[in-house]
Amino acid sequence: MASLEETVWQTIARWHRRGERAALVRVVGRSGSAPRGLGAAMAVSRSGQVVGSVSGGCVEGEVFELAQQVIESGTPVGSSYSSTTDVLAPELPCGGTIEVFIEPVDSSLIAVLPALLDAVRDGEPVALVSVMADATSGRHLLVAPHRSVGTLGDARLDHAALDDVRGLLALGTTRVLRLGCEGERRHDELSVFVQSFATPPRMVIFGANDFAAALTRIGKFLGYRVTLCDARAAFATAEAFPAADEVVVRWPHDYLAETPTDAATVICVLTHDPKFDVPVLEVALRTEAGYIGVMGSRRTHADRLARLRAAGMTERQLARLAGPVGLDLGARTPEETAVSIAAEIVARRWGGTGARLSDLELPIHHERGPRLSG
Repeated sequence: MASLEETVWQTIARWHRRGERAALVRVVGRSGSAPRGLGAAMAVSRSGQVVGSVSGGCVEGEVFELAQQVIESGTPVGSSYSSTTDVLAPELPCGGTIEVFIEPVDSSLIAVLPALLDAVRDGEPVALVSVMADATSGRHLLVAPHRSVGTLGDARLDHAALDDVRGLLALGTTRVLRLGCEGERRHDELSVFVQSFATPPRMVIFGANDFAAALTRIGKFLGYRVTLCDARAAFATAEAFPAADEVVVRWPHDYLAETPTDAATVICVLTHDPKFDVPVLEVALRTEAGYIGVMGSRRTHADRLARLRAAGMTERQLARLAGPVGLDLGARTPEETAVSIAAEIVARRWGGTGARLSDLELPIHHERGPRLSG
């Protein structure tokens, strides 16, 4: 969590300890070139103190007045701001749009706040789930990978939300979910804001080609921070890979050797060339990356395994390779192949079988927490 937002939450806790009534304002929707991201927070006290920002100063005056009304009434409100031709209305001159949700700091929020601050301090991924309803207050649920604190007001709603929220938390995603009032999946009467306090996992793709371009798009869609790396400057360009968060021109093994990885990291080697893929796989197999996929035919992969054994890789290390990469979908095009790879990544993360759901009698949502390795 950014230091500015952390100060907001710590300030709310401090105000509560000394009996100061307050409101919490958060950005719950944005589009265009809005100045702050989802989850940007601002705290307003009854005495007029303000900490944090939701727009960098463009609409804070209007939001402050609404926050004071919320403190007095105890009723949450939502409001949206964008560029406008009304000279008397607050606006975002940058041309974007933001939606804010303003709620009173009540006993439900205070009940989960210590656990939230502890999780952030300890580096534990956690998500705060808040019911967004103008006439409803006091419904917050704090969700960690293997525990939860608080309630959204209904046990069935809590149970349904936990599945979805843990999926978002695993990817560090912040967004609004819509569920039925008792957690029904096909209903949308109730909006809940899920704010994840976690760093998005990384997807590192080696090889600048059409398959990599398709995979950068679907990796970004799934919530990963995507890096494309290739040693060939003519092919590895930002123009060719607009969906990637970064494009790196370096020898793959040199770049990976200097890149932090963890159990949530996905590595996909799509180079098709032993002089690139064998050295980078030697490095990858010594990391903690949870998924290591490598493209190529079975014949190519057999040759690759022989080269890796000759380089000193053990059978246990080689067993970590997903090669040939992806699930058996009959994929042909780069886009279809990217779907195949993404499907395998999701299945490995959540322990799915990769089989058709209509052929199984297992629960659709697996009970265990996310994982990739093993």
